Amino acid sequence: VQLQASGGGLVQAGGSLRLSCLVFGTDFSRTAWAWYRQRPGRQRESVAVLLTDFNTDYADSVMGRFTIYRDNTKNTLYLQMNNLKPEDTAVYYCNSRYDPWPWGQGTQVTVSS
Repeated sequence: VQLQASGGGLVQAGGSLRLSCLVFGTDFSRTAWAWYRQRPGRQRESVAVLLTDFNTDYADSVMGRFTIYRDNTKNTLYLQMNNLKPEDTAVYYCNSRYDPWPWGQGTQVTVSS
């Protein structure tokens, strides 16, 4: 399985970014997915989950600002991030929600104050 995350960058506080994750090598539509992030000096954490029935769950810290969604025709997972805060600065990864595969490189998001 290959997980190619992209879309990160440098943005000012209050700005928006949309992350994409192109998935190869698995049945994308039958997998529960999640976006994770690893902030400097912290462990990797889940920020958004999308189940196969399209139910979602979010970490309290991003609730109301981030939206996870998928396009099964493109084998792509997305994370729309609005009203970004400096504390959102992290490397963002996509992976299976329940049985993570080897982690890809992720995509760096840097939010300046």
